[in-house]
Amino acid sequence: MQLENLVVPLNDAGFAAQTAAYTGTAGTCTGWKPGPRAVWVVCTTAAYVRVGESVTATTADLYCPANTAVRVAVPDGTGSTWTVSAIQVAAGGSVYAKPLQH
Repeated sequence: MQLENLVVPLNDAGFAAQTAAYTGTAGTCTGWKPGPRAVWVVCTTAAYVRVGESVTATTADLYCPANTAVRVAVPDGTGSTWTVSAIQVAAGGSVYAKPLQH
């Protein structure tokens, strides 16, 4: 089995999963300290998602189909906390995000 295909969640309290609601206004998971290289994202409705420091999702961002898990890289930053933000395609929903080791 190839290790790069495994999802390895970070299970300490500093990297707890978060959920945020979104509509035509972006919803944002409040953030995590630097360290994770990827994040597991699931949206309950089709949404656009952005990952990074102080980000807000727009319709120009990554399209995520409803109820489909997507592994997204966490961009290198300045050392500040990073967030996951989502905005609806056509209907509001919730974004679930869980930091990963890789």
